[in-house]
Amino acid sequence: MLGQLPLISDPNVLVGFSNSDDAGVYRINDETAVVLTADFFTPIVDDPYWFGAIAAANSLSDVYAMGGRPIAAINIAALPGDPEFLPVNKRIMLGGFEKMVEAGVPVIGGHTIKDKEPKFGFAVLGSIHPDRILDNSRAKAGDALILTKPIGTGIISTGVKRGMCGPEVIEEFTTSMATLNRMAGELMLEVGVSTATDITGFGLIGHLHEVLSASNLWARLYSDRVPCFKEALRLAADNIIPGGTVSNIRSYSSQVQWSVGIPDTMKALLNDAQTSGGLLIFVPEEKKETLLARILEKGGMAVHIGDVMEAGTGEARRIIVER
Repeated sequence: MLGQLPLISDPNVLVGFSNSDDAGVYRINDETAVVLTADFFTPIVDDPYWFGAIAAANSLSDVYAMGGRPIAAINIAALPGDPEFLPVNKRIMLGGFEKMVEAGVPVIGGHTIKDKEPKFGFAVLGSIHPDRILDNSRAKAGDALILTKPIGTGIISTGVKRGMCGPEVIEEFTTSMATLNRMAGELMLEVGVSTATDITGFGLIGHLHEVLSASNLWARLYSDRVPCFKEALRLAADNIIPGGTVSNIRSYSSQVQWSVGIPDTMKALLNDAQTSGGLLIFVPEEKKETLLARILEKGGMAVHIGDVMEAGTGEARRIIVER
């Protein structure tokens, strides 16, 4: 829909919506720019506290992916107004606010409307130097692809709604979604990377494609290296696939070359619509081991899942997936 709007002509808009970046960036002066993003959604888990916490972590992630530092947030909420729902609403907001406290980001206001189905999230303001923006056009041939969280939350969420997942599975994927991308985001800036994006609604394939398209590059993914929730693989094998994931498969099929032997379950996982997924970091090959080691030392996940290469010719597909 944004593509139907007039092009932005303000020279201070350093990043708009033309390359499907994670957030917008507006220049204040030669030393300072602001990063702007907003995100909210319906409950992804049953527990109201963790729904709020996940919504907050998800909202902050776009700023980290751009290389920015989140500095303030505004709450966005649509919640039931009936008195019996007030304790639940309070728990949702508490989860979101406490996650923002963990990130060191003050919540300075917000707006709430009444709605039968809860919707919750934040608009986040961040800061960044105008010359250090990690936008989608900055990937380089030879970059290694590093992923910082397992994929499969969309499939597991569907399994949870159908009563097919136990408490341990729910706890595992809830903890992953509620984990901030702050640590990985800060370390990638210290090491020095080409760019990054976070994995959310368009899945690993879709968000990778956005960067490759903006940078005019191709990539090779190694499917056996991609970290996945084991339960997501089981559910995908039983054809428990959410609608968003099916849409992603259709949308990006023309851009993916699948090597022989890759199962349909893995194809679904690589396209799975994520909530509050990890960072996909594009790091120069000579810095790959340093970044991997730094994130692992801090207790995070970091896996080398692919490599970027020069664009080919003709109508060949932009992403090659091998085992």
